[in-house]
Amino acid sequence: MQLETRTNKLTTDASPKQAVTPEELSSAAAAIPKKLTLIPLIFLIYFEVAGGPYGEEPAVQAAGPFFALLGFLIFPFIWSVPEALITAELSTTFPGNGGFVIWAERAFGPFWGSLMGTWKFLSGVINIAAFPVLCIDYVEKLFPVFGSGWPRYVAILGSTLALSFLNYTGLTIVGYAAVLLAIVSLSPFILMSLIAIPKIHPHRWLSLGQKRVKKDWTLFFNTLFWNLNFWDNVSTLAGEVDKPQKTFPVALFVAVVFTCVAYLLPLFAVTGAVSVDQSEWESGFHAQAAEMIAGKWLKYWIEVGAILSAIGLFEAQLSSCAYQILGMADIGILPKFFAIRSRWFNTPWLGILVSTLITLGVSYMNFTDIISSANFLYSLGMLLEFASFLWLRRKLPTINRPYRVPLKLPLLVIMCLIPSGFLIFIMVIATKTVYLVSGVMTACGIGWFFFMNICKSKNWVEFGIGEVQEIGIERDEGDVEGII
Repeated sequence: MQLETRTNKLTTDASPKQAVTPEELSSAAAAIPKKLTLIPLIFLIYFEVAGGPYGEEPAVQAAGPFFALLGFLIFPFIWSVPEALITAELSTTFPGNGGFVIWAERAFGPFWGSLMGTWKFLSGVINIAAFPVLCIDYVEKLFPVFGSGWPRYVAILGSTLALSFLNYTGLTIVGYAAVLLAIVSLSPFILMSLIAIPKIHPHRWLSLGQKRVKKDWTLFFNTLFWNLNFWDNVSTLAGEVDKPQKTFPVALFVAVVFTCVAYLLPLFAVTGAVSVDQSEWESGFHAQAAEMIAGKWLKYWIEVGAILSAIGLFEAQLSSCAYQILGMADIGILPKFFAIRSRWFNTPWLGILVSTLITLGVSYMNFTDIISSANFLYSLGMLLEFASFLWLRRKLPTINRPYRVPLKLPLLVIMCLIPSGFLIFIMVIATKTVYLVSGVMTACGIGWFFFMNICKSKNWVEFGIGEVQEIGIERDEGDVEGII
C-alpha cells in the first residue's frame, strides 16, 4: 500500500510528457521502511519473555524439582496462553504502535490509556536496567576489575549506550540479531540435555530435596511469573510488523511453544542427571550443572550464552518501551514530538533516548524493591488489560477481528479470571515498601495525565490527532453471532 501510494504520487507529480522511470520506482521502494517478518518477530517475542532457561533455577530451590517441572508445565496454560491469545486478538484488531495503551484507551478512555502507559513503561524500563548489570556480573567472573568502583560504573554505562545504539539502527536489525543470539545462547542447553540423557534417573525428579528443605512458595510463584510473563510487550511494535493480521497469531503460537520447550528440556535433563542438595539451585546453577555433566568448556559456553541472552532481552524490551512512547504520541496521549523518527533508520530515537536515560539512572541504584514495585505496576497493568479485552468484546461486537479468540464472552471472563487471581496473589504478598513506591509512581502517572491536559488546553505543545488504525470498522455478521 505504501509503495502504491508513493508510486501514485510520482505519477501525479510528473507532467503529462514525463514518464515515471524504473529508477524512480526503485527509489520509492527503497524509501519504504522494512517491516518485521515472521521469523524475527518470533525471536523478539522470545526475548521479550524468556531469553533462555537462565533464571528458572530458583523454582527448584523453592519447591523442589517435581513442583518446578509441574509449574513450568501448567503455568503456561493458566498465564502465558491467555495473555498470548489476548495479544493476538487485540494486536490484529488495532495494529498500531502502542499496543496495550491503545486497547485501554479504546476501552475506557484517555485517562486509563495514559495510566496503562505509565504502569507498563515504568515496569519495562526498570526491568531493562537489570540486563546490563547482569552482563557485567558475568564479565566480572573473567575480569574481577569490574566488580566494583569506577570500572564497574563505566562498564555499565558503556554497555548500556552500546546496546541502545544497536536498537537505534533499526528494528529489522534487532530482529535478526535476536535470531542469532537465540541460536548461540540456546545451543549449549540443547547439547547439555543430550549429554545428560544417559545419566538421568527419573526418581530424582520426585525426591531431590523434598524432605530436607522448606518450600518457599513466594519465591516459587515469583520465579514462574518472572520467567513466563511479558507476552503483551510485543504489541507495542504492531505497527512495524509486516501483515500483522496474519503474522502476529502465528508468531505468538510458535513463541509460546518454543519458550516452554526451552525451559522444560534443560530442567528435565539437569534435575534428572545431577544429584545435589536442593539449596544449591540458585540463579546460574545451570552453568555449574553443565560442568558436572560435560566439563568446564560447556560451563563457559553457558556463561557466554547468559551474556548474549541478556543482550537479546535488553534489545527486545527497549524496542517495546521506545515504540510504546511513539504509539502514545500517535494517539495524542503524549506530545507529537515524541513520535519523531530517525531520518536514517526510521527508529523512534527520542523514545529510545528517554528509555535509555531512565535505565541508566536505575542501573546505579540498589533496586531490589524498585524491581518488586515494577512487578506490582505490571500486575496493575495486566488487570487493566484483561478488563480492556473483555470490555472491547462487549463495546465493539461488530468490529472485524482478523484473529479472534474462539470463545464466547462468559468463557473469556473465566479465562481472564484465573490469571487475574494469580496477579492479585502476587500483589497481596508484596511488602509495604513496594506498596509505597508503586503508589508514588502511580500518583506521578496520574499527575502527568492532568499536566498533559493542561498543555493541550493552553496549546503549549502540539499533540497528535489521536488516530490509530482499526481493522474492519465495517460490520462483520460472523463477529456478532453468539458473542454473548
